[in-house]
Amino acid sequence: MHVFSALFSTRLAYIDPNTGGMLFQLLAVLFAAISGAVLVFSRQIKSAFARLKRAFRERKGQDTPRPEDKPSP
Repeated sequence: MHVFSALFSTRLAYIDPNTGGMLFQLLAVLFAAISGAVLVFSRQIKSAFARLKRAFRERKGQDTPRPEDKPSP
């Protein structure tokens, strides 16, 4: 019962400056790592999106009937 009340009780808490600084440093490192990965793998990312776009375009072209496929009257 104590665990249940601890989960849903209102708490007035704060992040002290040292913890805030550590969180900021962690977020800065994560941002730098993600930005670096995007920069290093940008060519592969672009080609993957181009392949997906081409696949969707080809699939859409197969689903719609072409004018030459319609029977003539």
